[in-house]
Amino acid sequence: MKRAIFVFVIAAAALALAQEVSQITVKSGELNSGVVIITAVEGRTSLEMQCNKGMMGCKMLDPGAYVIVHLPKNRGMYDCNNVEIFPSGSDPINAERIGAYCLTGK
Repeated sequence: MKRAIFVFVIAAAALALAQEVSQITVKSGELNSGVVIITAVEGRTSLEMQCNKGMMGCKMLDPGAYVIVHLPKNRGMYDCNNVEIFPSGSDPINAERIGAYCLTGK
């Protein structure tokens, strides 16, 4: 049993390290036919994120700074590159997630 717990802890740590964490600045958000579309900037790269209104974790974000976590492939609720958004300056491991989105443009 101890060995199984040890393997689980190592696998969970490896998964957590595979996530890319960085800062973004949300520029705008809009609602279009039931889809929330967020436009943001990560460094010098423009991003577009989407989620389906009414889905858990789908929220219109106010303009400003946030922490973005790029989830590993096949993680998250959408069939795309999934990201999760956290308050600016927070540690995603300990912070409450603000929203979950599909990264549609980069």
